[in-house]
Amino acid sequence: MLVGAAALLLAGCGSEADLPANLRGASAHPTTHAAPSASASASGSASAAEQEDVPLRAGERFQSIRLPAPYTPTAPEGTGTDDYRCFLVDPGFTSDQLVSGVHIAPDNAALVHHVIVSKVEPGDVERARELDAGDPGDGWTCFGGAGVSGVAGGSLDDADWVGAWAPGGGERVMADDIGIPLAEGTQLVVQMHYNLLAGTGTDRSTVRLRLSEAEGATKQALRTMLLPAPVELPCRDNGTKGLCNRALAVADVKRRFAEDIATADLLHLLCGPIEPGPVQSCTRPIREEGTIRAVAGHMHLLGRAITVDVNKGTPQAQRVLDLPVWNFDDQGSIPLDEPLDVGPGDSITVTCTHDQSLRDLLPAFEGTQDRYVAWGEGTTDEMCLGIVLMTER
Repeated sequence: MLVGAAALLLAGCGSEADLPANLRGASAHPTTHAAPSASASASGSASAAEQEDVPLRAGERFQSIRLPAPYTPTAPEGTGTDDYRCFLVDPGFTSDQLVSGVHIAPDNAALVHHVIVSKVEPGDVERARELDAGDPGDGWTCFGGAGVSGVAGGSLDDADWVGAWAPGGGERVMADDIGIPLAEGTQLVVQMHYNLLAGTGTDRSTVRLRLSEAEGATKQALRTMLLPAPVELPCRDNGTKGLCNRALAVADVKRRFAEDIATADLLHLLCGPIEPGPVQSCTRPIREEGTIRAVAGHMHLLGRAITVDVNKGTPQAQRVLDLPVWNFDDQGSIPLDEPLDVGPGDSITVTCTHDQSLRDLLPAFEGTQDRYVAWGEGTTDEMCLGIVLMTER
């Protein structure tokens, strides 16, 4: 799949006065952003689960779902350091629902790299059950995507994501006028990415949904647009021996994540010709009218900076995400101060900067040597992904 990454959509907790100054008054936006990072939780600070809940609003209720049983992650390929596992969960919807908040609570946060919750339309449930039954134990191996709909992420322009967690995550609470529709009979896939370099043991994570009845509601549907871009980062000496050779490095990623066609190569088809280097970008047309409400970015440990621009390089250019210092432990979505209307004729560009020298500073790379870095699903591989949250105009 093209987008094995977190949606990273967070919400603040407590009163408006507790929010960062730039996010006060954010009720007009789909998310706010004031949850603690995973690293803070590990050091003994209050975890996201311990933060004060955003009170339920009129018509809302909570429903929690949990992984079927404690799961012990292992590397499916034997030599890898990552386990992607998908679990099918039936929330038992007997009527159409709207999701207005998602709180994902990792049970073993040291193990969890990210979590993505996706909807399984009623017509696809049987396919999901077949995948579950075809793999021993609870769930199934699902590097990249769940493999239920046959399309990675459902669609890049309208992903099937309901919610996600990555370091820095807490509850995402949407604005009063926004919801994600889930039809009667819809089930959910919880995709867990376990980083075996960071922890051991079992995990049984929980997802809490903030729900309301869809019938008679006037909320706008929220959709997620995914903007992947290539990562093509040569070794520091520009050497081509061993895993500094792109072909060998990409073959290694394919082997570890059981890819028939490398995502790194598919991105060349999506984004056009690419010159290797630390800065990469991808521009895509916007095909449907919508209003951008919030934006997030996702990279891994070699990331330095990420931006998302609408109509880049034109007189109408507007930057909607600017993270000049990437922090892997704080991957929250950022609401726009003023929602931005877009439509056919507009374009959107994600740009990422990566840096091989970070290998010398981070414990995860201890004992490793430079390699050619291309898009890969592992914690010590890399990604470049923009996540754009939009409502209908």
